[in-house]
Amino acid sequence: MLTIEKTVTASPEQWLMIIEGMRNPMNSWNKIDSGIFEDEFTSDFDLGNADGDLAMRLAYGGSVHAKYRRMIPVWVTITAPLYWWKEFDTYKVGTVANSCSTMHKIHSKEFTLDDFSHEHLTDYHRNVVLEGVLVKLLNTYRRKFLEGKDKDDWWQMIQLLPSSYNQKRTVLLNYEVLANIYRWRKDHKLDEWHTFCYWILDLPYSELITCTTNEPKDYEGKVRELLRYATGGEHFDPDVDIETMRYWVDCRTMKECAKCERSEHNGQV
Repeated sequence: MLTIEKTVTASPEQWLMIIEGMRNPMNSWNKIDSGIFEDEFTSDFDLGNADGDLAMRLAYGGSVHAKYRRMIPVWVTITAPLYWWKEFDTYKVGTVANSCSTMHKIHSKEFTLDDFSHEHLTDYHRNVVLEGVLVKLLNTYRRKFLEGKDKDDWWQMIQLLPSSYNQKRTVLLNYEVLANIYRWRKDHKLDEWHTFCYWILDLPYSELITCTTNEPKDYEGKVRELLRYATGGEHFDPDVDIETMRYWVDCRTMKECAKCERSEHNGQV
């Protein structure tokens, strides 16, 4: 189980600065067509057509070209089980997090069933093993620790705590990190990743992260031409969808692509 309690995104002023920085390499500030629209109560950022087209083309070019995505911040508060946080923690570059501390606060409240992710447990394992045994055992050592302050009792709580225990963190991310996460986690077996990726889709201008809309007119043709060259036309399937082709293009060398055994290719080459 993963829940998202609060999200804060870039302000209109920050968005405008990001667009200005995106246009620095070609000194094309005169082509900026984005703006901030204000009324009596709110102000909103509107991404212009020209800026949006450039941003999408840079996004399709990958992280080397889409450096502006690193400048788009997102703050979010997430509650998720420790087994999911272990995977999330592989994304170290471009992320900052503050978490609720199990070291300092594990004994601050009584354990309940809702402190754990258990939606896929059988009735027996949820009601008998988790709630009937483990939760009661954790609460027993919690009471003993509060009464006697014996560190051995604290250790029992720390080392008995299962990876299904839910922890809250407030995390700072950026659109480049989210692009990497979305690409490789949207089809993951853990439900928590699906929830997280659905949240990504609700972010402002999420197409800059997912690259799933507003394809440049010549993008698909260029990829097909590259694949036809790489495979010598021998194994090239002109009906392959664009998402599958993106995986193929990402192989380290195009010559190896025709022999690639990656699961995403589904044996099509």
